[in-house]
Amino acid sequence: MNEVISVAGLTDYIQSLLEDDRILQRVWVTGEVSSLQEHPKGLFFTLSDSDAAIKCVVWGSQKLKLMQQPSRGEQIIVLGSLRVFNKRGEYQLTVYQCLATGEGLQALRYQQLRNRLQAEGLFDETRKRTLPTHPKIVAVVTSATAAAWGDIQRTLSQRYPGLMVLLSPAIVQGEDAPDSIVQAIERVNIDGRADVIILARGGGAVEDLSCFNDERVVRAIVESTIPIITGIGHQRDESLADLVADYRAHTPTAAAEIAVPSYTQLVLEHQKRIQHLINSVKDRLSEEIERLEYLKTRLKRFPQTSPQLIQATAKCHLLQQKLIALDPKAVLQRGYAVVRGENNQIIRSTTEVKPEQALSIQLNQGTLKVKVIEIS
Repeated sequence: MNEVISVAGLTDYIQSLLEDDRILQRVWVTGEVSSLQEHPKGLFFTLSDSDAAIKCVVWGSQKLKLMQQPSRGEQIIVLGSLRVFNKRGEYQLTVYQCLATGEGLQALRYQQLRNRLQAEGLFDETRKRTLPTHPKIVAVVTSATAAAWGDIQRTLSQRYPGLMVLLSPAIVQGEDAPDSIVQAIERVNIDGRADVIILARGGGAVEDLSCFNDERVVRAIVESTIPIITGIGHQRDESLADLVADYRAHTPTAAAEIAVPSYTQLVLEHQKRIQHLINSVKDRLSEEIERLEYLKTRLKRFPQTSPQLIQATAKCHLLQQKLIALDPKAVLQRGYAVVRGENNQIIRSTTEVKPEQALSIQLNQGTLKVKVIEIS
């Protein structure tokens, strides 16, 4: 005969089996909400399918954190852990998260990844790089057969003629898309010629754009040494690639418009600057002419008998007389002469000359060329 145990012992044994099971500590369960009861402590409901049912509870502290509130007759997915209640000999699922079926699980994974990347600071504006004002080379990462590639080429050629555009082809839809996009971005960085990268894809269904929510693509954008502009889908679409990119445009065409300035607009702005410079010079010239006329008028009105003018005139005469007295030509007029050597230096003593040396003597009128015969 087997050992007999109590009801409590049996329940404790079942509790240890269920609650210690790693799978049952965090399990996803899908089913239909067949009953629902609001309670001050939380939300109690039954999740069932055609073969079984399980009681569930969402405690009040967790209720507001649910992405989807349970509703009677609705098919949902819940995340919870199994708990055993000894006194009643029952078990139920303590629910932490609730999603609508279909895209619910995918939405949860997206949100979890987004929260993790945001916590790393990858969405911070301070991390993002400045776009070049006048790029010489633009690289485009997209499908070579996509309409987005044609739209970008046309927009770039119209806005900025002469620009070099490089295509780094990539698959932008399906299971192989994330790796293909990562490799295309890496090719551009290894090449090193591009000043900016446009990562683009036209609009589509949510599942078609899922590759741009892939963590591999997000980190490739972060690790790129070249600034990246995204132009993915339509204005309503937002991907993790958009959030981490240095600049986000709503469409591929808009991304091309952001990447380069408008040549026509640049010409107009340059013409405006030239005209502004011409106007500034004309204004300054006009101001100086007016000032000159003003000074002329003041000078004409200045009285000839003004004490200041008389004093200044007398001082000028005195200085003029001093200049005349110091003028070497005045000394020559009194009968003196200046004797110069071969290098035009002035001779002041007989020790500075030698016999047979040629000298020049400057008189008041004319110059004599002489030769030294005797020194005494």
